Amino acid sequence: MTGKERILAVLDGKVTDRTPWLPFAGIHAGKLKGYTAKEVSTDLVKLVESLKEVNKLYRPDGQPIMFDLQIEAEILGCELVWSEDAPPTVSTHPLSETSDIPNHIPGPDEGRLPLEIEAMKQMKEAVGETTALYGLICGPFTLASHLRGTNIFMDMMLDPDYVHKLLDYATDVSIAIAGYFIDAGMDVIAAVDPLVSQISPDHFKEFMNAPFGRLFDSIRNKGAKSSFFVCGNATMNIGPMCETKPDSISIDENVSLADAKKVTDEYGVVIGGNIPLTSVMLFGNQQDNMKATVDLIDSLDNLEGVIIAPGCDMPYDIPVENAIAIEQAVHETEVTREMVKNYESGDLEFTGTLPDYENLKKPLMEVFTLDSATCAACTYMMATANDAGNHFGDKIDVVEYKYTTTENIARCGVMGVKQLPSIYINGELKHSSLIPAREVLIKEIEAYL
Repeated sequence: MTGKERILAVLDGKVTDRTPWLPFAGIHAGKLKGYTAKEVSTDLVKLVESLKEVNKLYRPDGQPIMFDLQIEAEILGCELVWSEDAPPTVSTHPLSETSDIPNHIPGPDEGRLPLEIEAMKQMKEAVGETTALYGLICGPFTLASHLRGTNIFMDMMLDPDYVHKLLDYATDVSIAIAGYFIDAGMDVIAAVDPLVSQISPDHFKEFMNAPFGRLFDSIRNKGAKSSFFVCGNATMNIGPMCETKPDSISIDENVSLADAKKVTDEYGVVIGGNIPLTSVMLFGNQQDNMKATVDLIDSLDNLEGVIIAPGCDMPYDIPVENAIAIEQAVHETEVTREMVKNYESGDLEFTGTLPDYENLKKPLMEVFTLDSATCAACTYMMATANDAGNHFGDKIDVVEYKYTTTENIARCGVMGVKQLPSIYINGELKHSSLIPAREVLIKEIEAYL
């Protein structure tokens, strides 16, 4: 079977010769050819050249064209902050001070859409016969959050009608973008919506069922397959996500793949994931990546309806040999299992010091994130923390620990951090994965003053 046949067969519920491998090499693709993240996000020639290198080196069964959740938001008026080694991030929210509902649906000739669409067409011609190509769109909830900012979480409680209307609009945008990508030859449309992990199952059913159901129906009616991609601890929302009827769901390391698969199997939905991005792919060695992949595969009762993939967009600086090691472990599992059967990974040592929480001069709010500059859920968790911090000024301290250094990974272990993003106040866990309302966080801080 070709990789494309393998991916599509899994999504159709058929038996395949081996488990598919789907590397989410977004801005990481640029590193393979010496280009910055911004270059592969804005330059067609460099983007396509980098994507072809991903296809050559990593032998993917499926491959995304871009992993950029800001393209739609940028067209709709959000300002972006650019980085040389990370995707751009949204820095302004045009609806933060108004309850208006936009009506503009981006056309295929706006913003960076022409770049992405042309890259899709060129990759379809180059590798489309053998590789399943993924078009990634910003999901309706995250797009609505880009436009509205953190206010949307309070809106869900105080003004639900407005949220429904904003989500309807965002879904219209998502459907339009998905249509452009399908017309450009994409086999699978992935709605990437990190903020879905930040709401309760009740809020999901109230606000997300109709938008996502409508989106996946539209993709299905256009003849393409769909994926619902969520980051963070979405464990409680796996069932509700399946009820919106995507063909597949992708999860990150915050969710147990084995436990999630038990749920997705009940709905006949394919599950994808969830190799750890930083602790294994970025900072591990080849053996770490082989063993983590084999262990992930072995954690499952069966491999039917499974696609092995990184938990999210691959960090820019992931060593090439680590991704190659994962491909080897997925496609040649028995051989790899024998290679690493006696291998033991060393634990990361925490060499820093923890604050003396019992004797702090003022309250300390610690925010543990994957990286607020690249992870949408972390961005909004950190924004809420900073907003609350600004309310108190120098009466409190606020610090972020990004899960992008070995020291902070080790710190998470010492602190017992289970989910990212999380907020601790004076060493006590207050919010794990779910983003709090500003007023809630302010009241919690006041209790320490």
